[in-house]
Amino acid sequence: MGETSTEQAQRQAQQQAQQRSEQAELEVPLTALRPSLEAVLMVADQPLDAPTLATAVGRPVDEVTTALAALAGEYDEQDRGFELRNVAGGWRFYTREAFAPVVERFVLEGQQARLTQAGLETLAVVAYKQPVSRARVSAIRGVNVDGVMRTLLSRGLVEEAGQDAETGANLYRTTGYFLERIGVTSLDDLPELAPYLPDMDDLEDELSAMSTPTPEPVPAPDPLGEPEPELPQPAPGTGPGTEPDGGTEPA
Repeated sequence: MGETSTEQAQRQAQQQAQQRSEQAELEVPLTALRPSLEAVLMVADQPLDAPTLATAVGRPVDEVTTALAALAGEYDEQDRGFELRNVAGGWRFYTREAFAPVVERFVLEGQQARLTQAGLETLAVVAYKQPVSRARVSAIRGVNVDGVMRTLLSRGLVEEAGQDAETGANLYRTTGYFLERIGVTSLDDLPELAPYLPDMDDLEDELSAMSTPTPEPVPAPDPLGEPEPELPQPAPGTGPGTEPDGGTEPA
């Protein structure tokens, strides 16, 4: 019996698939197999098995497996700073264990710096007032906190939390890393502020002193009639209303 139309269609489809596969294999020359594997592995964020790599570079699986083993041996012979491992059913680049201290020092550089008092105070305001704008934090602390907020953001202790519906200002909140660092599971575990607040009598005295205007001294007239010399003005971003640092100090 002759082939049915269905069988003929299936055979043609198989032939076309085989032709496409052979064409894909020819697109990557054999001489470029190893560099192609290195390029793919360089951007991989998880181990890749041999069939996946073979599909990516357009070569048979057995050739790819042989090339991967050769690359791994080559890196070991040359004592490179990285190595190619076959783990978890796939291949991936890893830094060599002998150079772990160098990598650790690079990754952790600057992360061991302690927060200054300014940084701790700004972080506390965000923690208890979140979500809060940067301007609101500055108003509460009485100083410009732009530099300190940038430090907290870069350290992963604070993150953006949308925008204020009325002003459009960016809002900020603490992160899960903040909770991890202070050893609590949620913001509900933060200590109450009431025991640390001043007594109402002391607070009223301070407010009364702040509300009483202080008369400014009247300068005596200059007998010679010469104008007063102009005093130099502080540069923008300096003076008593600006944080002196970015919120960190050396460890």
